[in-house]
Amino acid sequence: MDSLPLVSIICLCHNQKDFVESAIKSVFTQTYQNIELIVVDDGSTDGSQEVIRELLKANTDISFISLDDTIGNCAAFNRGLALANGDFIIDLAGDDILLPKRVEEGINDFINAPSEAGVHFSDAFLINAAGEMMDTFYPRNENGQLTEEVPQGDLYRKLISRYFICAPTMMTKREVFKKLAGYDEQLSYEDFDFWIRSSRYYHYLFNPAPLVKKRELPNSLGKVQFTIRSRHLDSTLKVCRKIYDLNNTAEEYRALIKRCRYEIKQCVKTLNLGLIAKYRKLIKQSQRRLSSLSSMDK
Repeated sequence: MDSLPLVSIICLCHNQKDFVESAIKSVFTQTYQNIELIVVDDGSTDGSQEVIRELLKANTDISFISLDDTIGNCAAFNRGLALANGDFIIDLAGDDILLPKRVEEGINDFINAPSEAGVHFSDAFLINAAGEMMDTFYPRNENGQLTEEVPQGDLYRKLISRYFICAPTMMTKREVFKKLAGYDEQLSYEDFDFWIRSSRYYHYLFNPAPLVKKRELPNSLGKVQFTIRSRHLDSTLKVCRKIYDLNNTAEEYRALIKRCRYEIKQCVKTLNLGLIAKYRKLIKQSQRRLSSLSSMDK
């Protein structure tokens, strides 16, 4: 077992009393054995911590960080990351479930991948609160085959343009988190920022098998992101400004302009009208940079 890479799974819980036991137990059923589990409770008030402590009685090798106050997903995850010893990291939400071969498949794919590969992701089964299967994340036909090709490799420009990665399925080399210094704690959500910053330096691997069960709930972070006056859109603007600084090519600036125009529409829908002028300013800056690059090519 010691010759196998260690995988650290950080299970982050916030008021997920009804689901966190299933999330933790899905780690116990992994076919891959060299795993350490770190559970972080981000100031739950619904009894989640009691559920976790009960599980710990029979599994004393689990690390548990119990936060008295809610500090947010990004900061709470970083607390767990600071304890992680693994060569690979999985960010497991307290309401999602890893299928038994999730870790094994990821390790096998990394072993056979080029060194620049840093992040592994897959398809997922979408389940409801009761755990019933609803669909898969990526569309499939009646024969169960994917109906469109899922991009992999160098995804930086594609990830500027659109969201297409199922975040709960990701498994990441530790070196990626080290380079990025973990999640940005100034943001209210982590995925878009992580995708952008990591894909600038590392390639992504895709496994078409559903390796995770992703729970779809009305109050999930993904749903809240597009509600009226959602604070998450301000975080998206901060990520777009990072993109501006990271971009190198004309195609990348065009993708950023497209992203900003999309986000302006979201600002209108969610009444985040104060952000529109800031996005327009970023568009103008990108257009000037684009014009400068075009002049250099002549």
